[in-house]
Amino acid sequence: MVLGIRGIPNIPGGIETHAEQLYLRLSALGCSVEALVRGPYVASDVRSFASISIRRLWSPRRTGVEALLHSLIGVLYAGVMRPDVLHIHGIGPALVTPVARLLGLRVVVTHHGLDYEREKWGRFARVVLRLGERVGMRSSNARIAISKTIVDLVRIKYARDCSLIPNGVGPVEPCADAEHVRRFGLEPGRFFLQVSRMVPEKRQLDLIRAYASAQQPQGWKLALVGALDKSRYSQQVIAAARDAGVVLTGRLTGEPLKQLYSHAGAFVLPSSHEGLAIVLLEALSYGLPVLASAIPGNLEIDLESSCYFPLGDTAALATRLCQLAQAPINESERAARRLSVARRYDWDRIAMQTLQVYRTVSEYPQAEKLTIPETRLPKG
Repeated sequence: MVLGIRGIPNIPGGIETHAEQLYLRLSALGCSVEALVRGPYVASDVRSFASISIRRLWSPRRTGVEALLHSLIGVLYAGVMRPDVLHIHGIGPALVTPVARLLGLRVVVTHHGLDYEREKWGRFARVVLRLGERVGMRSSNARIAISKTIVDLVRIKYARDCSLIPNGVGPVEPCADAEHVRRFGLEPGRFFLQVSRMVPEKRQLDLIRAYASAQQPQGWKLALVGALDKSRYSQQVIAAARDAGVVLTGRLTGEPLKQLYSHAGAFVLPSSHEGLAIVLLEALSYGLPVLASAIPGNLEIDLESSCYFPLGDTAALATRLCQLAQAPINESERAARRLSVARRYDWDRIAMQTLQVYRTVSEYPQAEKLTIPETRLPKG
């Protein structure tokens, strides 16, 4: 049973993409999977996705409370249904781990990133997220982290073993058709691409400023893919993009997104916070040159030093944009990059590794003593 995701399929978000790809493969390996999803994100008539059972549970659509309330309802539902393994994703939902253990459930928690570092959260939310990390790591039967940085944190900070199982990427075949690329006024091979949610930690404003100061290098354009809303940050992005001549496509999926990945000249991710960015892996799977902020989650992919720039340094980013425009990657280099990332971040292998964690957890004796972690609120 899966807890901690908003929904599947085709729900934007790194954890949602991770869950969709992982559980399709675990189902193929013989697991019976039930995903507990939040009502506002999934239509009421959706009961399954391929071989994955979908159970909609109530939650408000309100940032800061929806994940916690949904997780509380979900863990009580799991207590009634008694799955062999309850797999909780994210340190926010992990706050209910002690409840799950008290109900006699065997719990695996995947730590996807230090969410309390995200710019959108206030002081109280950061305290709750830190507490979720603490109780999730200390009271779960087994822990998974998507990056070595997080594995090291869990081992040092909480003295718990943690399995390193990264995000993955599926094999892709770049498409020749460029109809949707031209629909957005873009020229194949001559535009920078960013695909992400429109939130402050993705630093779209940094990228727009760098692009504007580079004075549209060599005639290249910048395309930002992601849903826009009425939030203050989205409105700032819209205004800055209009002034700099940046293309805003809105949220894209399927063929239009595939075409943009296939025909981009380079992919840029200036984020201030990432666990292990699936969109960066997707860009690499298309063989794209990439440019990313030098934060731990991005550095872990271990690209050439020229692929990174200091976080928030728009001057350095502008310089690198110009350099990429002047020396685009050739097709043989793209093919080598596609092959490398497909081998290193293979979803099929990731599913097998996750299944092994499940098997280890299921071998724990029923009478295993539960140690409840300290509940003091962490500082900061």
